[in-house]
Amino acid sequence: MLDGRNASKHCRVKHDFAFSGLIACGHCGCSVVGEIKKQRYVYYHCTGYKGKCHEPYVREEVLEEKFGALLGRLTFDDEVLDWVRDALHESHADERREHEAAIERLRVEYDRLQNRIHAAYVDKLDGIIGAEFFEKMSAEWRADQDRWLRDIGRHQSADQSYLEDGVCLIELAQNAQRLFAKQEAREKRRLLNFLVSNCSWQDGALSVTFRQPFDLLAETAAIAAHSAIDNGANSAKNEIWLGDLDSNQGCTGQSREFYR
Repeated sequence: MLDGRNASKHCRVKHDFAFSGLIACGHCGCSVVGEIKKQRYVYYHCTGYKGKCHEPYVREEVLEEKFGALLGRLTFDDEVLDWVRDALHESHADERREHEAAIERLRVEYDRLQNRIHAAYVDKLDGIIGAEFFEKMSAEWRADQDRWLRDIGRHQSADQSYLEDGVCLIELAQNAQRLFAKQEAREKRRLLNFLVSNCSWQDGALSVTFRQPFDLLAETAAIAAHSAIDNGANSAKNEIWLGDLDSNQGCTGQSREFYR
């Protein structure tokens, strides 16, 4: 859909650079763009839009290696994968209760308006209110009912896709490094746009920020990788995902936000 939306804006280019438009120069903030040297080698450099910049050219292969290593931070072992799946199921149960409670409130409001319409109809038949007043009020109440029904549908749809979307995010994170390595330039850029932001290059170092929820996955994987004691690893993971809430309260909004 995104491709089709911008299809008319695309112009044919001789070369599709994987990282053009993704990286800013850490010295001056200008864009880092690609350029072909000797008709075969791809180098990236600062545009120097704000003035001459001393950041040297860098080979595309170096950037690929740097990005690939960063995406490797999203990879975790089976133990962490099982833990994240358990957190997803627990979070889904909590989220489902919230949706069910919201749906129940909306149905109560829908029934209340339905009873009001019936009562007003009886009043119209008995001559207590006029037909014009009844038509006006019943139209307003039915519009409210339609809105309640749409809200109920949204809650039901969100509940059905919650677990599925969470699993997709986990699988994408787990396979991001492998996918990045085998994709064409355009697909590399699309993948990186989805996973990271605020990319900058300075003095041979790449700095990025993982987008939500991948920042939490990277943090969890890093703690698990550096924890020698299982209890310590679990404690650290709980602190990331569950915060300071009592264990009986289940997952917090932070962990639910992860899967949204």
